[in-house]
Amino acid sequence: MRIQLLAETDRFFLTDGGLETFMIFDKGHELPCFSAAVLLDTEPGRNDLTAYYETFIDLARKSGRGFVLDAPTWRAGLAWAGPLQTSVAEIMETNRLAVEFVSDIRNRHETEALPILINGLIGPSGDAYATSSELTAEDAFMIHAPQIHALGRAGVDMISAMTLTHSSEAIGIARAAQEIDVPVAIAFTLETDGRLPSGQPLGEAIEAVDHATDAAPVYYMINCAHPDHFQHALDTKAAWLERIGGVRANASRQSHAELDAAEILDDGDPEELGQLNLQLLKTLPNLCLIGGCCGTDHRHVTCISKQELLPPAA
Repeated sequence: MRIQLLAETDRFFLTDGGLETFMIFDKGHELPCFSAAVLLDTEPGRNDLTAYYETFIDLARKSGRGFVLDAPTWRAGLAWAGPLQTSVAEIMETNRLAVEFVSDIRNRHETEALPILINGLIGPSGDAYATSSELTAEDAFMIHAPQIHALGRAGVDMISAMTLTHSSEAIGIARAAQEIDVPVAIAFTLETDGRLPSGQPLGEAIEAVDHATDAAPVYYMINCAHPDHFQHALDTKAAWLERIGGVRANASRQSHAELDAAEILDDGDPEELGQLNLQLLKTLPNLCLIGGCCGTDHRHVTCISKQELLPPAA
């Protein structure tokens, strides 16, 4: 399977930055419910998506890395059909079209030296910054399985569930991906204290999902938090640390509440973020994927991708 490329010891993969914040603050798009999938509906939106992805693909090529290309489907799940004022059938079709769109981009740019994995994004059924109520694993399975099946039928190489706030939703997603034998990565949102918005410590969340799913996720990720918010939580020799394979950090040190209220984008310090990711590489022995989250763009990922920071590709 193509996903095995991520397990190669001599290959490091990059991914993109904060797609939604870039499209809102830099390109002036309105994204209802923070859904980048709506950009597929217009020619200007599709053009901006293409230019955005190609910027990061070119960066991966120049730095000799592989690339994980995300379909813009983070807000294209069953729970978002109503808020986006679309039908279930239409939002499932959006997933197919999104995978077709990014697959066309891969077909134009992939080479033997530049492997590209198509990644279907799954988002939480609720707020990515807070947990007003926690889904049971069974309810999460029912909510997320339709989108996961749609992405699987469309031909993704893998699925990543991003910005999850509690472990039971992650369990339901992992089980739904298991059902159709599609590799799945689980990414948790972390607060300034290094815990999930539910209050659960990161290690406990990873262990809970592994226990409930027979270690179904191919790896776990940390995203939507600044490295300063979670570096201390990684100061451990616990076995769960080896399960973390990806990091997509925020540019800003602001809390989620502050980011939610912000009218001006805090894009932080790209050079500093690159150096902080270097520290994460030293801490996380199985880290194979790095990109950005809120507030990051090609400048941040450029600093992350510098040859002196990441091990060289084959």
